[in-house]
Amino acid sequence: MDRWFLIAGRRTITHGSSIAFGLSAATVTIVNDFPVNDPHQYNPLGIEELGKSAVRKLMDYPSVELSPADSFDGVGIYTIHYQRDFPPYANMADEEPIYVGKAEPHGRRQGRAGQPRQSPILHGRLREHAASLEAVNSLKLRDFRCRWLVLDPVWIGLTEQVLIAVYRPLWNSVVDGFGNHDPGSGRQNQRRSPWDTLHKGRQWAERLKDGQLSNDQIMDDITRHRMGRKTT
Repeated sequence: MDRWFLIAGRRTITHGSSIAFGLSAATVTIVNDFPVNDPHQYNPLGIEELGKSAVRKLMDYPSVELSPADSFDGVGIYTIHYQRDFPPYANMADEEPIYVGKAEPHGRRQGRAGQPRQSPILHGRLREHAASLEAVNSLKLRDFRCRWLVLDPVWIGLTEQVLIAVYRPLWNSVVDGFGNHDPGSGRQNQRRSPWDTLHKGRQWAERLKDGQLSNDQIMDDITRHRMGRKTT
């Protein structure tokens, strides 16, 4: 069970061995009203810095097999890492995610979030990704690892944005579509994503129309993207 403490306006949620910090909406408003125009000024409680803090906490954990064997409750963010020699992704460092994702409370988009701290939503999302990787013929699940961090829902979107901005993961940019779900009957006139074009095997994706990019075009985009990372 999660335990909450109040420390100088800060809410602290403890979950297992991990700790994530959050601030109330009122506190964040006060912090953001503090003007930081001088480059020598530093606001450790600014929104961007709080996002960076969560990213550092996430990356401090060692990567583990995908998906984690033991279930856990909560929502939050996660990274997936590739560690083998499939040519487009070869020689990726352990700290370089190939994909960044989030798991938010059910019903959040409708404004009726449930009890995220009592449901294995984040773990379930990692299991879904593992099933996707098991379905394709060009990748092996055992070659992937993951990290995750259970967060208060208010910090999930911010932390995901910071992760994507910092690491520019391949599957969030040039090979998008990994996180897609079956669009269902009546929507199969949609085009196949770059991810499902390059990594065939998900049955529902095979029923979609051909994507706009060929395998060769996607591979070229991957090469340019990875070369761009090395020069920045």
